[in-house]
Amino acid sequence: MELSLEQRKKETNRITLWGVAVNLFLSIIKILGGIFGQSQALLADGIHSLSDLASDAMVLIAVKHAGEDADEDHPYGHARYETLATVALGILLIGVAAGIAYDAVLRLEHPEQIATPALYTMIIAAISIFSNEGLYHATRAVAQKIRSPLLQANAWHHRSDAVSSIVVLVGVGATYIGYPLLDAIAAILVALMIAKIGLDLSRQSVQELVDTALEPEMVEKIKATILNIDDVRQLHLLRTRRMGHNALVDVHIQVSPKLSVSEGHHITESVEKALIDKFDEINDVTVHIDPEDDEKAASCKDLPLRNELLLALNNEWSKHDILKNIDDVTLHYLDGKINVEAYLPLHYLKNIKDAAALKQEFEKLNQEISNTGSSQLFFY
Repeated sequence: MELSLEQRKKETNRITLWGVAVNLFLSIIKILGGIFGQSQALLADGIHSLSDLASDAMVLIAVKHAGEDADEDHPYGHARYETLATVALGILLIGVAAGIAYDAVLRLEHPEQIATPALYTMIIAAISIFSNEGLYHATRAVAQKIRSPLLQANAWHHRSDAVSSIVVLVGVGATYIGYPLLDAIAAILVALMIAKIGLDLSRQSVQELVDTALEPEMVEKIKATILNIDDVRQLHLLRTRRMGHNALVDVHIQVSPKLSVSEGHHITESVEKALIDKFDEINDVTVHIDPEDDEKAASCKDLPLRNELLLALNNEWSKHDILKNIDDVTLHYLDGKINVEAYLPLHYLKNIKDAAALKQEFEKLNQEISNTGSSQLFFY
């Protein structure tokens, strides 16, 4: 079931505020524990938790703006605020990874400066592991529920804090069994993992900002769904893109040129409904009706419009006793030509001979009106 913008905002704020409370608590105990327990690793991990607070604040600000309704300046809504925040959060993760790695390299270069931390720092690290892993799973569940890349990124930020706390736990434990360098080596490996997560998140969101198409498998499913609609003969110029948690589709569909405007409109509504009902991500579909494949057919853009053409036709028809009584005209602009359907009440035809004569008049008129553009008259 598709959630409203207000519901999405409520769910995001709820889980993010929980994250703020937990990370504020962890930042305080880890920074104080690192200072008084003589653990540089735990102190660095406390600073990492502060970056989690920054990411939570970023999420709250982004959701506030992304949840606003469409307006005159932003007719497609504000979902891209969430995308921008995801890019920023990915860059923040890369920065955190760089900081962890830099600190670890410094410790490798000066192992003699590594002090033996207090035993209670391991307890603080364990609390951090369980707290952040719990936040990761809770945030990830909400992210999947509301399809939010931003919350997904924040969930991974929580997990990166949990993993860095594991490094602290291992590092502190290693100092007690004679392997103080193990802390720094493990920290570098964790930093690489965090950097990869940040890079992937930023790359995905940048692709969205430059309107990269949906995945090929999904595009093929969209094509199949459209072609399964009655009276859709073919499709072309299918374009897809993402905007925040939603996907947008633009497509040209080919239908019979004999259909009425209202029937063509009904087919476009059927296409829109089919895509929105079948794909949870899709919430905006723009359908352009074509009577032919306009990528292959000759262009009609230089042909005269209705008023200009009817003026020329009526000038000719007024010269004929029967043709001057034509009371309705339908124009079909196809393959660089104009097909004209002219309707004449039957009571103007006395017998079949009149009909045959009228057909000859139409054929003659086809030649006479050639100067109005590439047009043809059809007699029914």
